[in-house]
Amino acid sequence: MKKILKKYQAFLLVSLTIIAYSFFNRELGEKVFDTTLFQLKEMLLVIPPIFILLGLLDVWVPKETMVKYMGEKSGVKGILLALFIGSAAAGPLYGAFPVAAVFMKKGVKFSNILIFLGAWSTTKIPMFLFEAASLGTRFAVTRLLIDIPGIILIAYVLNALIPKQEVQKIYEKTE
Repeated sequence: MKKILKKYQAFLLVSLTIIAYSFFNRELGEKVFDTTLFQLKEMLLVIPPIFILLGLLDVWVPKETMVKYMGEKSGVKGILLALFIGSAAAGPLYGAFPVAAVFMKKGVKFSNILIFLGAWSTTKIPMFLFEAASLGTRFAVTRLLIDIPGIILIAYVLNALIPKQEVQKIYEKTE
């Protein structure tokens, strides 16, 4: 029991704080509760399809194929594929991390995983189309042309700064 309480102590502390605060400001407490339920429902709608697709990726795509196209010796091809997959993805950013874990399991190069995560969070195609319609094509294209080299640069800088032993530990956790 103590182990469970320790594991969930942050969650319990926040929950108790919100409940206590709700006694002083009922309207805010209800709003927090409604927002929490909304987010939970949204996660339950997004996560299962992602895990189904991940299961299919894990079974259908051989490790050798992933290493060939996105592994250590993939070069520009791996970068472009990571950018495309990240940009074409749908769903919130928390959906990208299970995909990244499967990529690690399949032998994808660490910098390509970082590029994929950066693309998922920054260069999504629906976001580009929304920006083009709302803020103008010039703005959307300019932002994209700045973001893509920025994502690649950040990925390679992080790859150089993180010790190889740390990267290896991350990969081992996905096994």
